[in-house]
Amino acid sequence: MANKLHIKKGDTVKAIAGDDKGKSGKVLRVIPSENRAVVEGLNLVTKHFKPNAQNTQGRIEKIEAPIHLSNLQLVVGGKETKVGRKLNENGKIQRFAKATGEFIK
Repeated sequence: MANKLHIKKGDTVKAIAGDDKGKSGKVLRVIPSENRAVVEGLNLVTKHFKPNAQNTQGRIEKIEAPIHLSNLQLVVGGKETKVGRKLNENGKIQRFAKATGEFIK
């Protein structure tokens, strides 16, 4: 069984290390097997596409590459926070923001 991740798809995160340090964006995809996430506008790399039947010219695009989860921090209500887990009022374990104590949906 894999470890629980502190970040999920749709969360807003901020890069705390790397070339994009200080930038924030929305999580588009999480890759649990690699402990990585693809974040909108972060870790952009240049990708070259070969010509094919639909696109006879080929092209060069900037796309988001996965970034390691250890380099990301969750942002809740405009504040960066660590993530904890505790029982909510329904008896289910849910993520909560350690900075504010509020539950994260």
